[in-house]
Amino acid sequence: MAERTADEVAGVFSAAGDSVTVINTAKTSFETDVEYKDKMKRNVEHLETIKAYKKEDGTTSIWTSESFTAIDKAITDGKAKY
Repeated sequence: MAERTADEVAGVFSAAGDSVTVINTAKTSFETDVEYKDKMKRNVEHLETIKAYKKEDGTTSIWTSESFTAIDKAITDGKAKY
């Protein structure tokens, strides 16, 4: 597999933003507590996976100057919800 392009990395980072949004959204009246907690867990795991992405060498992060402040907060907040 080839290294991710800058556009692909940007797309991955954008997807992380979607998970941050989900975690920051309150439980709806249509969700059970179990469904809500499962959704939080899935999105936290997604963010943790994205943060760990590496280049082909298996050790160098794909991330360069991206700010993970909102992502780190969402991980912490999401874990508190489940």
